[in-house]
Amino acid sequence: MQPASLLVLIIEDEQPIRRFLRVSLAAEGYRVAEAGTGEEGLRLAAQQPPDLVILDLGLPGIDGQEVLRRLREWLSAPIVVLSARDQEKQKVEALDAGADDYVTKPFGVGELLARMRTSLRHANRPAADSTVVSIGDVRVDLAARLVFRANQEVHLTPLEYKLLVTLLKHSGKVLTHRFLLREVWGPQDSQETHYLRVFIASLRRKLEAEPARPRYILTEPGVGYRLVAE
Repeated sequence: MQPASLLVLIIEDEQPIRRFLRVSLAAEGYRVAEAGTGEEGLRLAAQQPPDLVILDLGLPGIDGQEVLRRLREWLSAPIVVLSARDQEKQKVEALDAGADDYVTKPFGVGELLARMRTSLRHANRPAADSTVVSIGDVRVDLAARLVFRANQEVHLTPLEYKLLVTLLKHSGKVLTHRFLLREVWGPQDSQETHYLRVFIASLRRKLEAEPARPRYILTEPGVGYRLVAE
């Protein structure tokens, strides 16, 4: 889908930032709608559902976290949080509430556009007819539950495989520690982040050419992990 056909809703109370975003996105071919408050953003989203939302958390009236929760009750489009709140706890809360990505102010427009494209690719990816998924030189046969790297079979433990498939299902999206632990180990282990570090390190050793400089399984410091499908 081309940018010219996509509507981006900006929910941001600072007018200079809205103006900068409007000009930058229009130059890339996106259609843009703007709201200065959470209430207005929710109204505009209901009137014409956007293809992507850029959401500030520090809004007057309804806080951005509440706007995010309300949007996620019915809107499946990507939501990229753009906020000066840079504490890890706030990032995790936004991502757990349904944000697809989080960009911290001050920001570069190039980075924001790249994050938007990644989120849109993930949201608009058609259901695969094939049960084989490839990421670089890594190939996962979901039907046979087999994993190959450079055409050589890689042995994964059941938990490693489950973790990899969870990352694959949400490729391009930042997944929090809590989400991954809940999906792979269950709610009883949702705080045991050391489990996750150990298994991520093991996956990297088996799947990455340079585990210390991963290309596919990236760390979002203090927040979680993102699988990049090249």
